[in-house]
Amino acid sequence: MSTSYRIGLVGKPSVGKSSFFNAATMNDVPEGAYPFTTIDPSVGEAFVRVDCAAPEFDEECTPSVGYCDRGTRFVPTKLVDVAGLIPGAHEGNGLGNQFLTDLNETDVLVHVVDFSGTTDAEGEPTESYDPRDDIAFLEEELDQWYLGILEKGIERYASGYTTEDDAIEEELAEQMSAFKTTEDEIKRLIRRVDIGFDPDEWDETDELELAREIRTATKPLMIAANKMDTPAAQENFEEIANDPDYDHLTIVPCSAHAEKALKSADKAGVVDYRPGDADFEITGDVSAGQKEGLEQIRGFLTEYGATGVQAALETALFDVLGVTPVFPGGANGLGNEHGEVLPDCYLIPPNSTAEAFAYSLHSDIGAGFLHAIDCRTNRQLGKDYEVESRDVIEVITTN
Repeated sequence: MSTSYRIGLVGKPSVGKSSFFNAATMNDVPEGAYPFTTIDPSVGEAFVRVDCAAPEFDEECTPSVGYCDRGTRFVPTKLVDVAGLIPGAHEGNGLGNQFLTDLNETDVLVHVVDFSGTTDAEGEPTESYDPRDDIAFLEEELDQWYLGILEKGIERYASGYTTEDDAIEEELAEQMSAFKTTEDEIKRLIRRVDIGFDPDEWDETDELELAREIRTATKPLMIAANKMDTPAAQENFEEIANDPDYDHLTIVPCSAHAEKALKSADKAGVVDYRPGDADFEITGDVSAGQKEGLEQIRGFLTEYGATGVQAALETALFDVLGVTPVFPGGANGLGNEHGEVLPDCYLIPPNSTAEAFAYSLHSDIGAGFLHAIDCRTNRQLGKDYEVESRDVIEVITTN
């Protein structure tokens, strides 16, 4: 069981976004080197890895959802392959309006970029295209989208429709409520950009800067540097990863092609491969050509530590979004009344308290919260205890 987080896959057409989605979920959505292969968003189940806590208690877990493989828990999450994006989406170009609507249903974004430079701004085949342009255009499109909504709030405030007692942060929080922001967060972000609280004194630069801050706070993103099994992509990655202009972004090198090939080979019994691992074992009969292809993939894994698909999902969820995995347990034994051992691994918001965790289990459990117990140490935890990654916690409740 986990809180329902949705990772959005975004990017221009033909960069391998659908290939990434298929590699992560083993779904079969159309793939192709032409614009708008994906028209409607595809939603699939992907998994993120968490070190299982059961071995620390000399137990073997029995997951209710997902699975456990050699001490690694694979916890399900939703992956959304959002319709293709082109420059000008915020003005309605391409599938712009649909793209932005679908995008807002996600919690964190993985921007799939063709680092080989073989697709242009419209998703058409080309050579020597600079991946920096793709990185910039998505951020600019999102910033302009947020700016358009922000400006409506500013105009509403300036029109006198609100009362004199209303503060600008109240108006903007209401205007941008679809992004799950709050008045306190808006106030904090206005302070961060240091533009004051009188919108009459804001210029266009101030408004864009505030829109960007709200966007990064409510729709964080990272980069999946795809097609890294090509020399051109590796060269581009080396330059961009070492460019201080991109220090604000997390960039994960990946090859969706390699991940899909390994998962397909594992399913066919040709190799033994666990998603995210740095190596695999050939276990079946393969032709000389297949062996050569697998060894090329092995070389990529050796160079980059993994295909990067699994790492991109986990980076988005755990590092960028800050989600915390936690196991409900029992201080006197990890099994429940059905004999299941650590059946659930919850993914909860960052900085969650023990009481908030209790509410994530069930509203009645939260309402009757007395205290929690750290199952590793038997230490009693108060309602304000901040839950840490991989905690095993029993909640004591009146309900």
